[in-house]
Amino acid sequence: MLDSFKQVRKRISREVSRTWENLTEGWHELLSRSNEALTHFTRNKDEEHAESSYSLTSFPNWSLLAGEVEETDKEILIRIEVPGMEKEDLKITIDGNVLYLSGEKRIERESHDSSYHIMERAYGAFQRAIPLPRNVRTDDADASYKNGVLKTHLPKASNEEVKNIPLP
Repeated sequence: MLDSFKQVRKRISREVSRTWENLTEGWHELLSRSNEALTHFTRNKDEEHAESSYSLTSFPNWSLLAGEVEETDKEILIRIEVPGMEKEDLKITIDGNVLYLSGEKRIERESHDSSYHIMERAYGAFQRAIPLPRNVRTDDADASYKNGVLKTHLPKASNEEVKNIPLP
């Protein structure tokens, strides 16, 4: 009986270890794939106390703005998911080899006399920095917004546009 108990204990210990390893591996993969997609949303004090029936301080401050950067022979294509936002609430800036996406996601409630049981959406102002793999021609860049996805086309700069400065 004691040997049987020891075998069951070893088997449970192995399964718990295997489960923990899988969970750890999943978290590492999620963190590495997100590549700074986890974005911080900030709120001003007026918004936090605007409604008496709820407090924005209890809502998440972080959200995932999933995206991808694709490179072709001629351009860099960036797609970022920003659901629940209007294109007027978004701003794109390029500084050096970094594209900055900033904006504000406003809270919309159908009823103010209700309680939340799950709140996983973040609201407020945000900024996301996306490093660009190549120099781009910002004068020829364009962007579109459809179905909650912001798409930015950035033509790559030719080698002539990149200048090396020799040291004397």
